[in-house]
Amino acid sequence: MLVSLKEYAEACGRSADTARRLAEQGKLLSAKKIGRNWVVDNAEEYPFDRKKWTVASLFSGCGGLDLGFVGGFDFLGTNYPEQPFEIVWANEINAAACRTYRYNLGEIKQGDVYDVMETLPESVDVVIGGFPCQDISINGKMKGIKGKRSSLYTAIVEAVKRTNPKVFVAENVGSLFLKTNSESFKKIVEDFGALGYKLDVHRYDSSEYGVPQTRDRVFIVGVREDMFYAAPEPSTAGAPITAKQAIDDLKEREWDPAFAHIWSKAKRSGEQGNRHLVADRPGYTIRAECHGNIQYHYDLPRRISMREAARIQSFPDTFAFVSGLRETERQIGNAVPPVLAWQIARSVAMTLGGVTQDGSGAIRAVAG
Repeated sequence: MLVSLKEYAEACGRSADTARRLAEQGKLLSAKKIGRNWVVDNAEEYPFDRKKWTVASLFSGCGGLDLGFVGGFDFLGTNYPEQPFEIVWANEINAAACRTYRYNLGEIKQGDVYDVMETLPESVDVVIGGFPCQDISINGKMKGIKGKRSSLYTAIVEAVKRTNPKVFVAENVGSLFLKTNSESFKKIVEDFGALGYKLDVHRYDSSEYGVPQTRDRVFIVGVREDMFYAAPEPSTAGAPITAKQAIDDLKEREWDPAFAHIWSKAKRSGEQGNRHLVADRPGYTIRAECHGNIQYHYDLPRRISMREAARIQSFPDTFAFVSGLRETERQIGNAVPPVLAWQIARSVAMTLGGVTQDGSGAIRAVAG
């Protein structure tokens, strides 16, 4: 039940001023403003008493999903506060992505996920992972889960079995909902559902969640039967951040490898190779395997830089990519947008904190 900050503070034996500061800093997960007044769910645990929940991360890439769970970054003038999560185990097979992950987020185990599975902790609070999508994506070979890479969702299933988390989060492309992937989608949901968790399967347009990109993604969230999860509400629906708002300040900046402000000089080619950003719209989906044919700037006679692509993916400028142009391009394109991930993580934190939410447990899938 929503109560005033004053009522919440009194119930927790704290001052109203302290509770207000926590709300303004984003440390009260359920706090929101209605008019000029703050309200908060009275079931929320007081943050000074809150521990950090442990997270195991599979298919971590350079760390977009993990950064969202950790929080504590700024993007385009908005602060995304630290989240009550600690990444205690992470894995990625790509060496370049691991270098970037270590630089920005900490230790990660490099190697095939099944080769390092034995090193998982006995238990964690949350398992997360964006399983490979190349065989499901409309830009891939459309083999579905029969493809070698997209069948790797089973590694997340196995990790959940081994660690018995309270919550798991699996991410993939929006085309999972396409009719051509219907059998794959059905099998994936069945296998995750067989773990004994309530499932929320939700399709997100990233541009509605503070990301300057029309990136279509699916999140499968499983929670224990005694818990309730509610998908985050859109934050920028109807007023998305445009490409110009995201990157216009970089227009006059010179080539700068230290800042990843470098760009492909590949000549024009078909499909995405000729696509230009539109200044007053969000960017198009940033692809991982575009072989240098990343989209063009809306105003300049060049392709967008890696830092501009990172902005369109909602990475903060403080996030460094420890690799050359092609590997950086791949890392950015494969990543989960950190700002969208932050909002998913916020909802997971409210679930773990016992905040009252819609407990229907229904699969809210939007047809593709």
